[in-house]
Order: sequence, then C-alpha cells, then structure tokens
Amino acid sequence: MPITLRPRRSMLFMPGSNARALDKARGLPADGLIFDLEDAVPPARKEAARAAVAGALAEGGYGGRELVLRSNPLDGPWGRADLAAAAQMPIDALLLPKVETPAAVQKAAALLDELGAPPGLSLWCMLETPLGILFAREIAAAAPRLAALVVGTSDLAKELDALPGKDRLPLLPALGIAVLAARAFGLAVLDGVHLDLDDEAGFAAGCRQGRELGFDGKTLIHPKQIAAANEAFAPSSEEISAARRIIAAYAEASAAGQGVVVVDGRLVEALHVENARRRIALAEAIERLAVPA
Repeated sequence: MPITLRPRRSMLFMPGSNARALDKARGLPADGLIFDLEDAVPPARKEAARAAVAGALAEGGYGGRELVLRSNPLDGPWGRADLAAAAQMPIDALLLPKVETPAAVQKAAALLDELGAPPGLSLWCMLETPLGILFAREIAAAAPRLAALVVGTSDLAKELDALPGKDRLPLLPALGIAVLAARAFGLAVLDGVHLDLDDEAGFAAGCRQGRELGFDGKTLIHPKQIAAANEAFAPSSEEISAARRIIAAYAEASAAGQGVVVVDGRLVEALHVENARRRIALAEAIERLAVPA
C-alpha cells in the first residue's frame, strides 16, 4: 500500500474570539489551525467565540490546512454545545482538553455520534495532567474516532510543580510516554507550546528535541513560530537524498537476492527502507500542501 501522511509540523492555536486572527489565519503557512474555544476565550465570550468560529469556517478560504476545534471540557457549561457545533462544522477534528480517562474519550465519541457528526470527524486528546499521562495507553485505545494525542506541556509542568529549563528535562518522561502510546495505536502525536515568543533559539531547540523524540510536529501560539517549526519537522534535502539512495540500493540488492546492503557506510535493512519511504511521502505531502487549494 502507498504511504500517505498528513503534515502536522505546525499546528497554530487561534483564539476563537479574535475575528482578526481568524481572518489572518487564511494566509498563514501553518500545516493546521486549532480554533480555540477553551483557554484563549474568557467565560463571557464563549458563546460569541463559538459563533465567530462557525462563521469563519462557513466563509472558508483556509485551503488545504487541517482544521481543528478545541472545545471546552465536556463536563463544563459549554462543552456539549461546543460538540454540537463541531458536529456541523467543516473541520477535520475536535480537540478535547484535559483528557484523563478513556471514559472521557468514549463519552465524547458517543455524543458526536448522537449529534450526527460525520464519520470522518476525528477526535484528538490533550494530555496535560499527570493522570492523563498515566492513562495515555488506555486513552490512545479508547475510540475508533481518535486520531491524535497532544501534550499540554504548560499545564503539565504546573501540575507537576516542575521547573523545566531549555532541555525540558522534567517533562521528558511524560513526552516519551505520549509518543509511545500514540505510536502503539497508530496515532499522530504533537508536542506542546513554547510560551516565550522572544526565545527563538530555545524554540528552535525545543522543535529539534521534539522531532528527535518522535513527535509529528508542534503546537504553536503565534504565527512567528511557524517557519521554525515547519523547518524542524520537515525532512531536509539531505535526508530526502539519502532516502532515495537507500531505496534504490535496497531495490538493487533485493533483485540480486540480498537482504541487506551498505549505503553511505551504513548497513541498510527493510526497516530503513520503510523509514526512507515515509520521509519521501511526508516531503511530497508538504509540497502538495504548499500548493494553493
């Protein structure tokens, strides 16, 4: 089967109550947009924000970007109405905040079914508490609609009473658990936000670390972070060239009845070919996304 991937290098949170930001997002080079009804919207503006997002989405113009709605908690005063609106919106996914148990995922999935949401509307879950991380495996397996895990590093650091520096050392166990759970059940997984907008070096380092850990991309809080995230989570030209050499050399070796081959001084087996094909497929998907819809 051909490898198909959706780029999620840069997933930008957009305050649902900010009409100017919703409009500006149409021209931003982010891979995806997360329309936020939760943390970015004060209680008095929740209803208006939901209506504003619905209106912006109905107007369209967001091209091929992945469109996600972050709802308020389902057990709160706005959660059910958020899910009812999401079921009718032209979006790709609904992001549930502060998920801590598989039952919460199952409840949301059942409610989406009840509300008539299309089968293609995915569920994403934010893991941003110690309990959410400890239940990551069960959450990842909770519902067929589930497609991605998102680590909420800011809330998680607060709940842990941790003091993460530039190396994010206190968060590494949780980040690793999230990646393990996602990959075990075939889900995408996204790294948390970087709050210091003036710390460009720190942001770039966090992106590199996230990619090294296995994340598909990073959630962002400002458009100025898009370019660095896109660069960090995309295969480089050197990686693509190496991938093509690996595929070609392995095909030649296989035709000669050999199971392994040496490329650029390194032993190459079937697993390396699979990774090479994935990198090329991701690069091709990124190229397609760059073409205006």
